[in-house]
Amino acid sequence: MNIYKNMPGRDRLISQASFPLENDFLLVNAHMHTPYSFSAFDSVKQALDMAVAEKVSVVGINDFNTTDGYTVWAEECLRRHLFPLFNIEFIALNKEDQARGIRVNDPTNPGRTYLSGKGLAFPQIIKGNSLDKFNTIKTESNRHAEKICAKLNEFLSSSDAPFQIGFKDVLDTLTLGNIRERHLAKALRLKIAEFFKDEADQAAFYEKIFRGKSLKTNLINPAGVENEIRGDLLKAGGPAFVPESAESFLELDDVCQIIIDAGGIPTYPFLADDAHGKFTDFEEDLAKAVEALKSRGICSVEFIPTRNTIDVLEKYAGYCWEKGLIVTFGTEHNTPQMEPITVLASKGAELSSRLREIGYKGACIVAAHQYLVATDEQGYINMKGMPCRDDRDEYIRLGHALINSVTKN
Repeated sequence: MNIYKNMPGRDRLISQASFPLENDFLLVNAHMHTPYSFSAFDSVKQALDMAVAEKVSVVGINDFNTTDGYTVWAEECLRRHLFPLFNIEFIALNKEDQARGIRVNDPTNPGRTYLSGKGLAFPQIIKGNSLDKFNTIKTESNRHAEKICAKLNEFLSSSDAPFQIGFKDVLDTLTLGNIRERHLAKALRLKIAEFFKDEADQAAFYEKIFRGKSLKTNLINPAGVENEIRGDLLKAGGPAFVPESAESFLELDDVCQIIIDAGGIPTYPFLADDAHGKFTDFEEDLAKAVEALKSRGICSVEFIPTRNTIDVLEKYAGYCWEKGLIVTFGTEHNTPQMEPITVLASKGAELSSRLREIGYKGACIVAAHQYLVATDEQGYINMKGMPCRDDRDEYIRLGHALINSVTKN
């Protein structure tokens, strides 16, 4: 599927392009997980119907380790006159940071680094060694989940549970081919509800498998229950925890190269301030972090603003934009908890006009990049990952024209 064949050509788009002004800044959500990895959404259609209802016009799929959802994302976006961004997310490892005990954007695991790719080529162009590594990541992720499932079943047997969790059943009924811890937590919650019809019996069984601790969440809140299952049983310290193998993580440079070879832009997701106003070791010195990212060939960053205060977002996103980085915002939706599609800061605070401007212009650059790569032209970065920062305004104009060609029809 080529979503660009019915769009105007580059020269016509450029001739029509104007630089976006304040009234042109459409709402953007550039980071949304779907059921192709794990998501609060039951389907891509549900996610995009919510986007339409909330007047969010530019939307980015951003699943872990897979591009399997791209075709349905493209089709359903265009049906709704939404502009689709094609993104992905990986977990990499920087061994130097790990050896030095530096927490990057995983608050508990030094060296572990979440990394997104923005604006991948669609249809897919990745091949060769990068495709092999990409497929290995997906395979190892499922293999790790299978080991967790086996260990969970051992624990359930020792707890005299009247059921087991079938890995293939979970894969076939709760996923679209990629299984994660959260799928196993959901499967366990559903099994408990199936075998213990009475709520008191359910509560008693949770207390048993939680080793004497009562379930804190009301049973009518499935997202909260699944989070407790995951935290108590599947994460570090839990009876079904399985450490990830070295094969589960590629080096940061390798992941960046996979993203580049797939036509995308390596993008660093900032955690920024947590609920207690704390920052990771890597991110607490903003200027130093930005220089480190540039030295690692990363010219794009993103934020999930529901984690952050407006003041910190203004400081961090504003500084990154001023230093020439692409900046985008999203919501993730990679937990069972359903939240708005509209990007909001912590405590439901609306983004400022400046943040909306930065987010929209960043999305314009990504839109222009993915269009150019898909039409066999030079994107915002070259195949060595070097950005064309001198032409940033031109990419903003082109992306703005592209977005208008879809959303205004």
